[in-house]
Amino acid sequence: MDWQPILRYVTNTLIPVLLLAAAGLAVIRLVQSLIGKALQKSRLEHAAYRLIHSLTNAVLYLLLGLILASRLGIDVSGIVALASVLTLAVSLAVQNAIGNVIGGFTLLYTKPFKTDDFVEIAGNAGTVTEISMTYTKLVTPDNRTISIPNSAVTAGQIINYTALGKRRAEVTVFASYEAPVERVLSALLQAAKVPTALDDPAPFAAVKSYDSSAITYLLHVWSVSGDYWTTLCDVRKNVKAVFDREGIPMTYPHLNVHVAPRDNESK
Repeated sequence: MDWQPILRYVTNTLIPVLLLAAAGLAVIRLVQSLIGKALQKSRLEHAAYRLIHSLTNAVLYLLLGLILASRLGIDVSGIVALASVLTLAVSLAVQNAIGNVIGGFTLLYTKPFKTDDFVEIAGNAGTVTEISMTYTKLVTPDNRTISIPNSAVTAGQIINYTALGKRRAEVTVFASYEAPVERVLSALLQAAKVPTALDDPAPFAAVKSYDSSAITYLLHVWSVSGDYWTTLCDVRKNVKAVFDREGIPMTYPHLNVHVAPRDNESK
């Protein structure tokens, strides 16, 4: 058996390919290390880190495989064409999922909110418990879990009530026209003195409108974002107690009907 062709193949083709493979794997590990350090400095959330790491690995190993196949004499043009067709077909089949992944990456990079923030997204309000690459999960105040596709999150309006650290509780109160305005405003400011209320910004009370049956007052009280619901409930409870103590009548929409006496009853 003539071993010379085999030796030439091993020497001229196989060994260089193996050396190239070893060098390629070393380069991939180096690139992964550099990307990992860059991602750690960027302070992206762990989900984004995993996504970028996985995509980078897939691309690098694919390129290395195509290079090695080409050096072995394999025609990779057909493989590239087939991969392109398959990629297009898969993209069309899972375009919604891809949109969610892109949306997840956008959220993790732009950071309009983070875990434990209280937000309102697409008409749903709740505390963010998870930001994955496909869904954002909220827990509502009545303990319901809502999973919103990330594509819908990025396409809609996002209201973050926690980002600035403070939140304003707003209480609307109806008081009788018989109660002096200044007295009502003073009583509202007394009602705002709850343990979780902030002094800066200070509580604010004002007349909102003069309605047919009552005067509408507005009370603003600021608190730390995490104390919002406690502050709101305590202030609402306080308003009734202070109004009762000060003798200020609270009213509600009503209609006074005066019936004129008949002629025979007036005689």
